[in-house]
Amino acid sequence: MTVRVVFAGGGTGGHLYPGLAIARALVKLAPEVEPFFVGAMRGIERDVLHKTEFAHLLLDLHPIYRQQPWRSWRTVRGFGSAWGALARENRAHKPATVIGTGGYASGAALAFAVAHGIPIQLQEQNSVPGITTRFFARRARAVYLGYPEARARLHPGAHTQLFDSGNPIEPPPVPRPSREETRVQWGFPASGGHVLLAFGGSQGARPLNDAIASLLDAGLPPGLFLIWATGKGWYDGYAKYESPNVRVRPYLAPIQNAYAAADLALTRAGALTVAELCAWGIPSLLVPLPTAAADHQRANARALEAAGAAEMLEQETLSPRLLGDALARLLDAPNKLAAMAESATLRGRPDAAERIARWILTIAQLKSVDT
Repeated sequence: MTVRVVFAGGGTGGHLYPGLAIARALVKLAPEVEPFFVGAMRGIERDVLHKTEFAHLLLDLHPIYRQQPWRSWRTVRGFGSAWGALARENRAHKPATVIGTGGYASGAALAFAVAHGIPIQLQEQNSVPGITTRFFARRARAVYLGYPEARARLHPGAHTQLFDSGNPIEPPPVPRPSREETRVQWGFPASGGHVLLAFGGSQGARPLNDAIASLLDAGLPPGLFLIWATGKGWYDGYAKYESPNVRVRPYLAPIQNAYAAADLALTRAGALTVAELCAWGIPSLLVPLPTAAADHQRANARALEAAGAAEMLEQETLSPRLLGDALARLLDAPNKLAAMAESATLRGRPDAAERIARWILTIAQLKSVDT
């Protein structure tokens, strides 16, 4: 007999991929569990979920249009139609629990679950909890925190358990690929110098790309090799920078061999990116996205900087000279780089998905597992 566990979230990969990681860990631990995903027609889940092994329901959900309030009728209409669709699905397959992973795509499913007495649990990726997590935390059986700093911003209920779980990601393989072998696979020398991995998220980031291009125009620091993912939409404009010391790619999928080869990373400060860097023990230069909701990327970067695992660079002041100086400072200080790598490793939670899956099973009383 199968037991359904609903994952509600999406809109962006940062809200969808944690749910997928937890769902796969759940199935490994308890094959009788049937994960089911609820998302929005207009989110990234529209393109991703049909390629996965999981059944799903996409709803006509819309965010709150804060800057264009006259469009909010779509939000109200979408919520109403979503409620009806969730009711039909609930009559056919009532879930044992609903796991909210954030974003506007999760609000309707969590509200429906609370209204119908279905236990809810939450997974919060960022150091600044999103509005959905903040609203439902007091009603949740458990909240799984990607950053322990998020705890201070939540008001859990009397029966809510908070877990410092880390963010669920695809963990590094065991054994890990050898750094020497992966460097050679990228066409770099097996030893000597340093490899910088640079990317701006799945879509790329123009400010980072421009800064890297200007740095290349001025000349890379001696002994530095670069793996650079520009984003598919930006690739054609930067492909010309490919050289013996530079590998330019539109997107890194899978990304494991890039992580395995890297000594240092230059990236945005999205929660899952940071979680993967820490799981691989890679020190980083983080450039937060200034327009991120509640400025959560800057908070993520500051948390990693305070832990000694990263240094933060502001996009507003990012320049080829500033970037070059930051790289030179770190590359000329091997002890500092090693200490940052160790701090990143200590912060990493490569087993977060499995840990969360075990807690979910126990809290929902689906299976007796060792925690």
